[in-house]
Amino acid sequence: MNTKVQSDHRAKHAMDNMYRWTRHVYDLSRKYFLLGRDDMIETLNAREGEQVCEVGCGTARNLIKMAKTYPRADFYGIDVSDEMLKTAQKSVQKAALDLALAQGFAQSFSPKDLFTLKKPLDKIVFSYALSIIPPWRESLDHTLKILPKGGEIHIVDFGSMADQSKLFREFMFWFLDKFHVYHKPEILEYLKRLEFEKSGSLSVKHLYKGYCYIAVFKKA
Repeated sequence: MNTKVQSDHRAKHAMDNMYRWTRHVYDLSRKYFLLGRDDMIETLNAREGEQVCEVGCGTARNLIKMAKTYPRADFYGIDVSDEMLKTAQKSVQKAALDLALAQGFAQSFSPKDLFTLKKPLDKIVFSYALSIIPPWRESLDHTLKILPKGGEIHIVDFGSMADQSKLFREFMFWFLDKFHVYHKPEILEYLKRLEFEKSGSLSVKHLYKGYCYIAVFKKA
């Protein structure tokens, strides 16, 4: 087993262990601090016939809402954790929606192989995923590689919380650290560098006094 395969296996094992039990209360607990997800969905603007994939789809909470908001688009979801996908599949069935789910890694997944797609994805969504994915840069690079010209990356994630009180900011970063989740300013810095290098155009909106941000990167 090569180093990359070993690393992926360890990551999957860690996520399965983390979500084996918490997946049952994930949506109930996360709605209080995963802010901005619905704002991101409102700005997704998935048009008829577009194919959208959420990387790190978790319980499929976002996928279900996106599919109901944009019924003429097609939605797909991948997650590294088979445990989380069990909950996602039940949620999709309960919602009576036709959404394809698959186990995959953000830095290497193949939409064509996983979902037998005949054309590239139009949009790829990361909802509070990059802050927990160690190879976030490789994941963004891979996403840009598989998107066509004009394809979009939509991200919602933790911000700097610069306009929050110092006490609240310190508490949140301490709290997130307990779940191995981190604010990563380097993500936006990297996207800005890609824009500077003419790889695409970037728009960023900061919400709730910097608690989170929504970023859209359109591939050139």
